[in-house]
Amino acid sequence: MIQAEGARLSLSGPLTVATVAEVAEAGREQVATGDRIVDLSGVTQVDSAALALLLSWLRVARAGGRQLSIDQAPAALISLASLYDVDSILPLAR
Repeated sequence: MIQAEGARLSLSGPLTVATVAEVAEAGREQVATGDRIVDLSGVTQVDSAALALLLSWLRVARAGGRQLSIDQAPAALISLASLYDVDSILPLAR
């Protein structure tokens, strides 16, 4: 569900309350150690847990002076981010 290749972290499959725990720690370790691009092109489903996960990774990255960007965010994630008024906080590439 999460694969690291250089600075890119690629996520695949559903990113929901039922699955985020599987990737949370691995991603947190990655974003703490370097600038990262989170590639969501393989994500098939999202819910508010996906937002919480990405916000937590962003917090870890910023605390360590790292950059985090989110690439190929699904339309549903962009919609949720707007609904929860965090679209200006998350670095979503559209």
